[in-house]
Amino acid sequence: MDTQVTYPHGGVHGVSRVLSATPLDGGYGVVTAETPFHPLDHTWPDQPADRGTVNGLPVVDCVTGASDGERLYLGKEIPVRRGADGWEWLVVHVLKEPIAGDAELAVDEAYRSALSAGHSACHLAALALNAALADRWRKEVAPDSLGRPDFDQAAITTSRIVEHGSDDVYRLGKSLRRKGFDAEGLDLSELTRRIDDQLGAWIAADAPITVDSPSPSLSARRMWHCSLPEGEARIPCGGTHVSRTSELGSVRVSLSLQDAELTMRSVVSLPA
Repeated sequence: MDTQVTYPHGGVHGVSRVLSATPLDGGYGVVTAETPFHPLDHTWPDQPADRGTVNGLPVVDCVTGASDGERLYLGKEIPVRRGADGWEWLVVHVLKEPIAGDAELAVDEAYRSALSAGHSACHLAALALNAALADRWRKEVAPDSLGRPDFDQAAITTSRIVEHGSDDVYRLGKSLRRKGFDAEGLDLSELTRRIDDQLGAWIAADAPITVDSPSPSLSARRMWHCSLPEGEARIPCGGTHVSRTSELGSVRVSLSLQDAELTMRSVVSLPA
């Protein structure tokens, strides 16, 4: 059975039965039946793992694991796709010592909150970037959930969530040009202004944010959902988020262009 997770809906504390404590290099991989800890995703490692303690012991790392019933695989070692038949998908808390019985799990709430703000800002900034670049497309392209050409999904190469922010890198090479995107003469100052203005309007709208999930299993496909004035925004996401756009205070972006790569950095300034 998959680890049952409570972090998609804001869980930060819990008590659960320890199912296993596997020896690892320098520690033990502890698996519980349920956990509030968000692990690093091995396929799209955008949001870092939660920090915190299990039975008072510091969590050195928290990673995604998978088991075929005989062996535990961690992170990049996992040889199958998420949800493969016959496999269990597990949150593995890395501790310096093994534990057994019931475990008390406590997430570092301040760190979680900072990452949640950064992740929500990341999604909003991506949607605002799509809107700001909509007139740059010369061919039909798959739209985002608000109906704009989805530049973010077409061009993104890496995304990293940080405390109160994010860093996203987009490739503007030949493959994107073939899809119909015109990158010639990009005015980064004007683009930044458009994105910041759109973010300001969305934050002022105090739009609700939820994470929709069909089940609490780690392998469940979850969806970020934000009820914006333009419509219902949805982005597949396994991370954590704030509950309303107003909680972000303000979000500003900075853009840089180098070697056919556009980098967008989002920074959250929380309300006083």
